[in-house]
Amino acid sequence: MQCHRIADDVFRYQDTCHVYVLRSGADAVLIDFGSGGVLDHLPELGIDRITDILITHHHRDQVQGLSRAAAAGIQIWVPPVERNLIDDVDEHWRTRPLDNDYDVRQDRYSLLNQVPVTGTVAEYRTTRYGAFDIHTIPLPGHTVGSVGYLLDLGGRRLAFTGDLIHGEGRLWSLAATQWAYTGFHENAGMEGVAATILSCLQLLRQEPDVLLPSHGEAVTDPPASIDRLRGRLQELLDMRRRTPWNPERMLNEPWQHITPHLLRNTTSMARSYALLSESGTALLFDFGFDLTTGLPGGHDRSSRRPLLASVEALHRDHGIDRVEVALPTHYHDDHVAGFNLLREVHGTEVWSPDHIADVLSAPTRWDLPCLWYDPITVDRVLPQEGTVRWREYEIGVHHLPGHTLYAAAYSFMVDGRRVIATGDQQNTVWDPGTAEPELLNYQYRNRFRIDDFVRSAELYQVLRPEVMISGHWPPFDVTDGYLDMLLTEGTRLARLHRDILPRDVDFEAEGFGARISPYRSAPGPGGTVRMTVEVRNPFPQQEQALLTLVVPPGWSAEPLVQKLDIDGHRCAETEFLVRIPASASAAERQRVAVDMMVGRMAFGQQAEALVSVR
Repeated sequence: MQCHRIADDVFRYQDTCHVYVLRSGADAVLIDFGSGGVLDHLPELGIDRITDILITHHHRDQVQGLSRAAAAGIQIWVPPVERNLIDDVDEHWRTRPLDNDYDVRQDRYSLLNQVPVTGTVAEYRTTRYGAFDIHTIPLPGHTVGSVGYLLDLGGRRLAFTGDLIHGEGRLWSLAATQWAYTGFHENAGMEGVAATILSCLQLLRQEPDVLLPSHGEAVTDPPASIDRLRGRLQELLDMRRRTPWNPERMLNEPWQHITPHLLRNTTSMARSYALLSESGTALLFDFGFDLTTGLPGGHDRSSRRPLLASVEALHRDHGIDRVEVALPTHYHDDHVAGFNLLREVHGTEVWSPDHIADVLSAPTRWDLPCLWYDPITVDRVLPQEGTVRWREYEIGVHHLPGHTLYAAAYSFMVDGRRVIATGDQQNTVWDPGTAEPELLNYQYRNRFRIDDFVRSAELYQVLRPEVMISGHWPPFDVTDGYLDMLLTEGTRLARLHRDILPRDVDFEAEGFGARISPYRSAPGPGGTVRMTVEVRNPFPQQEQALLTLVVPPGWSAEPLVQKLDIDGHRCAETEFLVRIPASASAAERQRVAVDMMVGRMAFGQQAEALVSVR
């Protein structure tokens, strides 16, 4: 028999990985599934039915038999970040880059064919599966999205840890911990090694009595085993660093005081800031990738994972009962990736200026870089300009285009100092005594406009902040010289753009005259998509724009052609209704475009949108 008793009503089935069987009467819950052979041995354990399967990570040795479980009607629960590598893995195999491939993660060690799942496990929370209350904890290391499960049973705490650790202080795979090709981050090529150390240290805080790994024997002395593994991994990691790495500081001291009531998270990517209230609550400016050890290669869903480790430190070290509100400086993933998890675990509300809220709540409508994968519900929509009251603070809200059109600055007084949060608008490392220039952080695809940095410099001149906090640079004590420099450099940037770009055709800095919304949509056969086209007249005088929608063969649009009279250097919008024939087959990313003529000048197919028929 391949089943070995671990504890009362807990068994280990030895398969392509260890499958743990949690028995309650004639029912059972499984941790991981392997080839599915465990189903053939249930009668030997007196088990009639498996109610649930909990997966620790997506690798094939954990899940290769899942289609058998799905066919048997068993509920399947998977890690949130890795769901797409299980129930949508066909798309992964279809789109995963292979040529000139720098993505070294083991995401190709995934299922060959996708399997439907019931849902995802709730990280940081305890949920009842079958007859068991099981707590899910993030354990990144072996994979980006790995999780572990804690079960209190018979006075002992069992930790099912996947491939975080192998037996007494080893790893099942070091190759799996290399998440990115060697680059310029201080942990480049060692991201998973660093994450494994942090996960092990956080696991010890849960005080498990025994670790039950996916491979290897049970770990009966977790502190000793983790201490051995940590020492070896630390030595390996430090071989590639100029200075030794300090994981305890990341876990124990993630927050740095700017003032007594304003903290900076030094472990997050990008930096987030906590404004503390005397009520024992906190407001966060941004919250992206917490406790980061470096971003993995690739851009798929399984490559980006939010965590909440620093929130625990707010509770533990700063007397914060609840993170009450999160405010985004802009929509980019490294600033908002953790918002949904904050809401789910801590009940945090998301407040956002209206121009950012639309991008957060419906990311597929927008043709923009750095969008988060999932919609983020906004609980309170703020005006682009004005003030909002939170606890004892009056916070100014200011539109701050430049780095992106969909950005805001927040001004407030804390501990007697005027502070402004500016996101990624510019780096704040300026030193007039050096020749290093200030970086005006514009990206054209973010919808930068020529005068944006003039406008932001003028805003700062009015607000006169004493401290500037930003997304990737240390807090900066603002001087009059710094504010004057920003205005000078913003003006120079605008002048250079006007000197370089055409004089008689003005599409602003972006260089395109049209946009289609939604950029991505997914109707069924016979469905329709209502598309809004925004068009800009690039000439100083009023002109007529002729817009022709270009659709795939067999599709239709109502109307197919639109005419608009548009004032000089202004934008206008119109709508088209795209119809997909009922006979259309499923197809991904069918292209729709708008062909544009303004006055006598033809500009061609200026904008596209992608329609997937599903």
